[in-house]
Amino acid sequence: MAINADFAGREYPATAPYSVGREKLREFAAAVGSTHPAHHDLVAARGVGYPDLVAPPTFAVVVAQRAEAQLVEDPEAGIDFSRVVHADERFTHHRPIVAGDELVTVLHVDSIVERAGLAMVTTRCEIFAEAADDAGERTPVATVTSTLAVRGEGA
Repeated sequence: MAINADFAGREYPATAPYSVGREKLREFAAAVGSTHPAHHDLVAARGVGYPDLVAPPTFAVVVAQRAEAQLVEDPEAGIDFSRVVHADERFTHHRPIVAGDELVTVLHVDSIVERAGLAMVTTRCEIFAEAADDAGERTPVATVTSTLAVRGEGA
């Protein structure tokens, strides 16, 4: 099955909340080799002005990939994950992610471009704090833009 180009422009509903835990942040920081004390030690994090442990910048991918799974696992999208390579990933942070955050993500399929047996699928994950502000709006936390290269069956 080929990639379903009709999925371009699709927006998925917000995910269930993701609870950012201290141990998850410590584990991720260790996995990516981030040794800054604010990722591992609560006293150090508070000492530099964060309310709790702060996530390394690329931690947002953990939250975004949960939302991207909605597209990748949708059989109608036609994405064979065994043929997927991550081509690009970009992060825009609106505020730091910290332990204790409850985050929801809205997935947007920004584009699907096919050329010579290769489909480039660009998604945008808008990550928000679950709790709304006084105006009833969710606070933006991060935007993760990803491009997946999906090889066609003949490629």
